[in-house]
Amino acid sequence: MPLKHLIGLDHVVVAVRDLDAAAAAWKKLGFTVSPRGTHSAHLGSGNYTIVFGDDYLELLGILNETPHNQATVQFLKAGEGIERTAFTTDDAAAGVAEVKARGLAADGPVHFGRPVDLPNGGKSEAKFNIFRWPADEAPGGVRIFACQHLTPEAVWIPELKTHANGAKGLVRVEVLTDKPKDAAAQLGRLIDQGATETAEGVRVATGGRRADFLFYDAAAFARRYPDGVRQGTPAGGAVVIVIATDDLAKARAIPGAVAHDGGVSVPASAASGTVLHFVQA
Repeated sequence: MPLKHLIGLDHVVVAVRDLDAAAAAWKKLGFTVSPRGTHSAHLGSGNYTIVFGDDYLELLGILNETPHNQATVQFLKAGEGIERTAFTTDDAAAGVAEVKARGLAADGPVHFGRPVDLPNGGKSEAKFNIFRWPADEAPGGVRIFACQHLTPEAVWIPELKTHANGAKGLVRVEVLTDKPKDAAAQLGRLIDQGATETAEGVRVATGGRRADFLFYDAAAFARRYPDGVRQGTPAGGAVVIVIATDDLAKARAIPGAVAHDGGVSVPASAASGTVLHFVQA
C-alpha cells in the first residue's frame, strides 16, 4: 500500500559554511532570497529560503554546534552542497506511524518553528512538524525527511516567489552514485514509488506533479554536464538541482552560466557545490 500521507518533494536543503555569503551569492544568480531565519538554540542553525509555487530551496548554515546538528557539521567538513531533501506530509504523526508499520525505525514527529520577518516589516512564525527516516537509510548518500507545514503562509510569502532568473519550481534532484539502480530502488522502497530505468539513469517519482529524482553514475554525469560545470561538486550524493524557468533567456543572463543541451547550467563553484540546471517551464 502506498504511503497515504506523503505528497511529494517539498524542499532541498543546501548546507553552506558561510550562511550570509551564500545568500549573497544566490542573489547574484537571480534568486529572491528570504530574510535570514534563526532556528532554536537546540537546533543551532539558521537559514535562508528561496520559494517557488509548491516547493523551495533552503540554504542552511550552522550558527552554533549542538548535538542535534552534528550530521550537518560532519557534512560540511567535506564541503558544501545538497545535504538532505524533504518530502511534504499532510500529517507527520500519521506519516511516521505508516513508516514504522513497515519496520523502519523512523523518528518523530518533532515540532519546531522559527521567527519570520515579513516584507511589510511585520513578524510571523513558521511552524512545522517533521519526521525522519533512519539515518542509515540515505539513498545515494542523501538523507531524507518529511515536513508538515503548519503555517504555509509564513514560508510561501507572495513577494518572495518572483525571481529575476525566471525560476518557477523544482523539476528534479540528480544523485551521483556508483550504484544508481540500488540507490533508486532504496528510495522507491522508502517512499513507495517505483524506479524506472531510462537512457539518462534511474528515475524515481515523488508524487503528483512534484520534482523527481534521477540516479546515475560518474560517466552519465559527465555526459550530461560540461567539465567546468561539474567542478566543485562532491564525489557522490546529490549534485544537481533542475529548476524550471519561465524564460531561458533570463537564465542565460546569469553570470558564468553555460548553455547546453537545450538548457542552462550554473557551475557548482558558483552555487554552494551544487549544479543548477535551468529548463524551460
